[in-house]
Amino acid sequence: MKTVFSPLHAGHAGTMELISGAIVPGFEKPSRAEFIRARVESEKLGPILPPEVHDLAAAKRVHRADYIDFLPTVWPQWQAAGREGSAIPFTWPTRGLRGDVLPKSIDAQLGFYSFDGGAPFVKGTWDAIKSSYDVALTAAAVVKGGERAAFALCRPPGHHAGAGFMGGYCYINNAAVAAQWFCDQGAGRVSILDVDYHHGNGTQEIFYSRNDVQVLNLHGDPMVEYPYFLGHADERGEGPGEGFNLNYPMPFGTDWDAWNANLEDACKRLADYAPDVVVVSLGVDTFEKDPISQFKLKSADYPRIGARIAKLGLPTLFVMEGGYAVEEIGVNAVGVLTGFEG
Repeated sequence: MKTVFSPLHAGHAGTMELISGAIVPGFEKPSRAEFIRARVESEKLGPILPPEVHDLAAAKRVHRADYIDFLPTVWPQWQAAGREGSAIPFTWPTRGLRGDVLPKSIDAQLGFYSFDGGAPFVKGTWDAIKSSYDVALTAAAVVKGGERAAFALCRPPGHHAGAGFMGGYCYINNAAVAAQWFCDQGAGRVSILDVDYHHGNGTQEIFYSRNDVQVLNLHGDPMVEYPYFLGHADERGEGPGEGFNLNYPMPFGTDWDAWNANLEDACKRLADYAPDVVVVSLGVDTFEKDPISQFKLKSADYPRIGARIAKLGLPTLFVMEGGYAVEEIGVNAVGVLTGFEG
């Protein structure tokens, strides 16, 4: 299996985040991708390719153009305002506040284009975002070119980014971009299978009214787990998309048997949909030692996930999302891929 990877991800480093009442170093850090890359090499999964450079047209097929145009301006605006450290939003135009006017202040713009404070910027953030997007599109082209599967080792991740907002470490929704790209290349149907611990709220929002992209999410119950405000089982799509969005919320402490039962159901629904290609939002923060998650999967479970996806017999693009137990993230992420390869 070919992996696509860019070292430019490393510029998105030294970020801070607010969690449990404290400002702490960001859990989404460069070592995540480096551990996975090293494991790809040690397991001899296949060649590691650099991404080809793309313009932003594909991003604007799933995101609002004004949002995509905003992202490269954040750090220059932050510097022009005389700021240092991480650029983090702290004000949001929520209920009772006007949300239809974009103020000139960079602080206001950060809030206007985000749903939480979990998408900080430093000097190298935009280059990392753009390279992650390039990685996803390059790996998608590998699959379109006839390969059974490819791995987009994206960092930063993407599945919390919606049509016009960032959040949860995510800026451009790489899986959504790839799914739309497959549609634009002639795929009649695409399925996105999101196995990250946290619900892919951005992916759901982007495709909620469409029937050409099926979205299936296995995740922590939003009544008690981030991102809280999407991911319930009764969210099944609307209009033409009704029935094409499927959520599998699960309680804290979910182990392999319970999680796998939902994976099995999701795979059956996916097979019934009969897509031309599958995009897997590959999060491995379902791991029992993950510092910000509450499921109980073990390292031995991840090859089983890959093997079940392989049974679908469909062209498959794996797009890296979350996973924060850094020492094990490489073992678990690549475990899915080696399980898929058999």
